[in-house]
Amino acid sequence: MSARLLEARRLGLVAYGEALARQQALVRARQADAVADQLLLLEHPPVVTLGVRGDGGRRHLLTGDEQLAAMGIELHQTGRGGDVTYHGPGQLVGYPILDLKPDRCDVHRYVRDLEETLIRTVADWGIAARRVPGLTGVWVGNEKLAAIGVRISRWVTSHGFALNVSTDLHHFDLIVPCGIADRGVTSLERLGLRVEPKLVEDRVAQRFSEVFDRELVWRIDE
Repeated sequence: MSARLLEARRLGLVAYGEALARQQALVRARQADAVADQLLLLEHPPVVTLGVRGDGGRRHLLTGDEQLAAMGIELHQTGRGGDVTYHGPGQLVGYPILDLKPDRCDVHRYVRDLEETLIRTVADWGIAARRVPGLTGVWVGNEKLAAIGVRISRWVTSHGFALNVSTDLHHFDLIVPCGIADRGVTSLERLGLRVEPKLVEDRVAQRFSEVFDRELVWRIDE
């Protein structure tokens, strides 16, 4: 059986609400088999996002809505799993819109495969990232390099991962990232790696297609 097609798209800087609406439209199209599997690669303006369980992580906000607004940081409910997190410029966000049927209908496996994609990506630049038992994401030492939060509807995925490339890590001080108080966050830049964002996008898409056994094609966004 030949590998299924994966269309990767570079979207640049996209407001969170706009990206969310785009994902929702693509999920419906993928469920109807009207589009191929997608991998959206982008950055967000500064935004704090909340998950769906309980209060979504609002208890882990260390500042008020008014202060966030004064700093130019939006606050959004998301519809994904996970707790509170931060997105901003310098962070590569990936939103896979994949149909996991018929052979990958396993939520745990899907999350582990996202972790594997990012572990392989940064290993290409000599960074030894890892999983931490009982926690989601990709870690270097005691610090999180990439966060993962997903949604799956009728086995079509949305939301995804956020890899800190050259992110302003001070903004994570506004929250307890992912509700984990005893661990920090890091970035490729803090780890001593300065790399062009396009090269990170290229490598993430390549490793993603390998892990998920997809045939990668790049599409120019219209």
